Amino acid sequence: MNDSPQKQAEILTQALPHMLRYDDAIVVVKYGGHAMGDEKVARDFARDMVMLEQSGINPVVVHGGGPQIGAMLTKLGIKSEFSAGLRITDKATIEIVEMVLAGAINKQIVGFINAEGGRAIGLCGKDGNMVTATKVTRTVYDTDSNIEQIVDLGFVGEPAYVDSTVLDQVLGRELIPVLAPVAQGKDGETYNVNADTFAGAIAGALGAKRLLFLTDVPGVLDKNKQLIKELKVDDIRGLIADGTITGGMIPKVETCIYALEQGVEGVVILDGKVPHAVLVELFTDHGAGTLITK
Repeated sequence: MNDSPQKQAEILTQALPHMLRYDDAIVVVKYGGHAMGDEKVARDFARDMVMLEQSGINPVVVHGGGPQIGAMLTKLGIKSEFSAGLRITDKATIEIVEMVLAGAINKQIVGFINAEGGRAIGLCGKDGNMVTATKVTRTVYDTDSNIEQIVDLGFVGEPAYVDSTVLDQVLGRELIPVLAPVAQGKDGETYNVNADTFAGAIAGALGAKRLLFLTDVPGVLDKNKQLIKELKVDDIRGLIADGTITGGMIPKVETCIYALEQGVEGVVILDGKVPHAVLVELFTDHGAGTLITK
């Protein structure tokens, strides 16, 4: 850092009140998208997680890995079947999903955090029965036949129950949990869980102060493509109704609402490609994305 001592003091003066506000708080970070594919960005992210832990915050990382799963399926010659645009996760596919998510990606993130001086521990929803999943089906409308169809997605699940025992043992001990969204059902089968939903369930069970969704966009934008800094749940329903929030942002904000209903104090959608976006959001006055609260 080449800043003058006065400039450094100004930065500290701004950051310290925020650090105190989050002291000993749990912050869950959903990490995915393009940020995971760029090694420099991934190492910066790892450094930020170590910085949070050293600042007295308890970070919990939940990661996805859709592109990496797709690449491995292609490499192994396993063809994905789709129904109404949704990927069917069969027995062969779920084995690859678990291998890539709970294996390769999880341990890579753990390695990056450890290389930056942290002590990360890689887990998935199966460990200590952390997350019990239930099978998901989707109802889709077939425009050709004008009939609603129930689509069996195979081994795709959603969180039914979270047991935080393992995480309670880990947090507060200078360890950073890194969680892969793979869980077991009561039927003993392995299920692939949407990483956003998984993060929301974990954050709710832990009573997290913040859940941060690192995405590929700056946050929720208004009709003029300007960032909306803060939103309440009631505002979101109006913005969906009037067409301000559209497309892929709709499931994202619905997951935010779900997380708030689970007990999270505030959820932030922010751009994971921005350097040190997590630190900017938590430790500066202006933040980095859209904060959503009840």
